[in-house]
Amino acid sequence: MTTYSAPIKDMMFLYEKMRNNKNYNEIEKYKEVTVDLVKNILEEAAKINQNIILPLAKSGDENPTVLENGIVRTPPGYKEAYKKFIEDGWTSLSCDPKYGGQGMPKTVSAFFDEMISSACLSFKLYSELSIGAYNCINHHAPEEIKNKFLPKMVEGKWSGTMCLTEPVCGTDLGLLKTKATEQSDGTFKLSGQKIFITSGDHDLTENIIHLVIARASDSPKGTKGISLFLVPKFIVKEDGTIGSRNGISTGSIESKMGIKGSATCVLNFDEATGYMIGPKNKGLNSMFTMMNLERIVVGIQGLGISEIAYQNSLNYAKERKQGKSNNSKETNGADPIIDHADIKKSLLNMKSIIEGERALCFWLSQQTEVSLNHTDEKVKQEASDFVSLMTPVVKSMFTDMGMEITSDAMQIHGGYGYTKDQGIEQLYRDNRITPIYEGTNSVQAIDLVFRKLVNKNGDVISRYIDTIKKDLSNNNKNLKFFIEKLDKSIDVLDKFTNWIKEKMKNSKDDVSSACNDYLKVLGLVATAHAWIKVLEVSYNDYDSNKEFYEEKIQTANFYFNRVLPRIESHYLSSISGSKYIMDFKFN
Repeated sequence: MTTYSAPIKDMMFLYEKMRNNKNYNEIEKYKEVTVDLVKNILEEAAKINQNIILPLAKSGDENPTVLENGIVRTPPGYKEAYKKFIEDGWTSLSCDPKYGGQGMPKTVSAFFDEMISSACLSFKLYSELSIGAYNCINHHAPEEIKNKFLPKMVEGKWSGTMCLTEPVCGTDLGLLKTKATEQSDGTFKLSGQKIFITSGDHDLTENIIHLVIARASDSPKGTKGISLFLVPKFIVKEDGTIGSRNGISTGSIESKMGIKGSATCVLNFDEATGYMIGPKNKGLNSMFTMMNLERIVVGIQGLGISEIAYQNSLNYAKERKQGKSNNSKETNGADPIIDHADIKKSLLNMKSIIEGERALCFWLSQQTEVSLNHTDEKVKQEASDFVSLMTPVVKSMFTDMGMEITSDAMQIHGGYGYTKDQGIEQLYRDNRITPIYEGTNSVQAIDLVFRKLVNKNGDVISRYIDTIKKDLSNNNKNLKFFIEKLDKSIDVLDKFTNWIKEKMKNSKDDVSSACNDYLKVLGLVATAHAWIKVLEVSYNDYDSNKEFYEEKIQTANFYFNRVLPRIESHYLSSISGSKYIMDFKFN
């Protein structure tokens, strides 16, 4: 079984030293969120994740969720853990106090998201979709609906889902078949089938609030005719109490490679009563409020699983003895495998990526809060554009790197990593869904290149690159080596961007075949930029905590020498074009 210790020290370093975003610090409602308060929250979060939630990972994998006589039953221990989870208020952490929430910023809740992803992703998914549904309802529903449904969702007594995919449509949602027929009282009756619905049914909460996209009977075909509906598992009476079962049933639950403790359901809607959320035929716009935030959270899932894989690999490498290292001082016996250069390289690769991603995520959390809460509309829009740009990057890069890191973790563990006893192979299996759901990583790359680089507000990617360049005008001589490395990488990103823009005019296949590589280049540059910010603090404050900051500097040194150079190969392979790909004929 895996072990886990929440990286509170690194998280608090970010919160104390990297919260230097002027626009973020101008948000009035977060000025009372002190360092001491955040530390207390993280310490309590560590306790529940390490002591109660972590053991659920193995039990859920060995005793998956089952469907019995129409009832979905979660693995042993889930009910008891969930009861403690909501009693301690973890579902309400980032929610509006108006509905019973604690009102913590995403700079804090993102740390909790990482911790629980490390501890047990299957368990996390039951509350994660609830927060996503809460955000969507809070942004788009009328006050009557908010007041009726949100308090119980914030409390955790009711959960939420996102119902998009159908047998005939995955990414292409315009093909959906689910119908919504308006009733005389203003409600709708929904009929159709949704598949791959995470936390679609379970026995943890009193009610489940489904957000369902469907087509009203008088709406046009395609994505322009999609509306969003709130459809509860149980009808909620006027006084807020639960009434009769709605027309929703669970057809089956998927037997999956990983996250076996999470109920991934086929849901049948048979004349189920629903309420329209947001404007008619604008359902995708409303749903994307949930999906875009969810994509960032999925990236954090990859980060969380990477962290626990790294921790267990490091511990194992210190204890496992095999062979003689090149600098061995042992006269008898073998050396710990951490003394071998290749193993140490793998561990540093993990560490440099994880810590860089965490710093980038913290920056993105600040931008997200600015985009939602700043009083200056121009500042809000700039932050919103950066969040939009970086969302597919965080979703894709963090989850792809999660696959690389969990694979390397298995390799470090050798044959033991391939067995179930250590728990490492489960991390690989659990993470494998993260590059797939919430839009596959290839879809994210296409979204980035075709929709996010330039939008109605102008050339976003150029503004983002300019922002990085401003941060590189630092006179600290200690940063010279790192800045020079990043400058060269930005030059590659600039050339790649211009190539993309030019090819967009006359060869979209060239662009499509380059999207994944472009996303990776942007992600590696963005992570290097986050490392520059960490390094600036590390050198300036070096004498106050030499051991901690020296480790940061050496970890960054590995990233800039061993990870950042990957961008050259991504760029060179992409600009070879697509003709030799598209002209190939498979037999």
